[in-house]
Amino acid sequence: MKLILTQEVDGLGAPGDVVEVKDGYGRNYLVPRGLGIRWTRGGEKTIESIKTARTARAARDEDHATEIKTKLEASPVNVKVRAGEGGRLFGAVTTSEIADAIADVSGEKVDRRTIVVANPIKTLGSHSVSVKLHDEVSATVALNVVPS
Repeated sequence: MKLILTQEVDGLGAPGDVVEVKDGYGRNYLVPRGLGIRWTRGGEKTIESIKTARTARAARDEDHATEIKTKLEASPVNVKVRAGEGGRLFGAVTTSEIADAIADVSGEKVDRRTIVVANPIKTLGSHSVSVKLHDEVSATVALNVVPS
């Protein structure tokens, strides 16, 4: 099945890309969630508009992304979690918890899907995560996991 992506899909492509996927994946996952639309000959105009909007947004957002990067790397972010004896957590620190803590500290809303955690965070203390703000700009954020 040929689809035109309307949003970025990890491992598949960026908005405006024409991709070939299996029928079930396209019909049951991508199309209902609004991540893609069926490819048609008339859809070429849609591809053009998506790509022009993406390039305009990318040029504007790169400068904004560098500003956000300096804000995020300036100070550590405290993430409050429930912890037991010995500093072990009940579960792991999730990307949505990290995104909320970043929003509280910096005032910038960061999408949880752009946060990359190398190893699951299951202990108290200092950790670092990477936040992909733009295709060419990523920030390394210092986290302090503290008990609530």
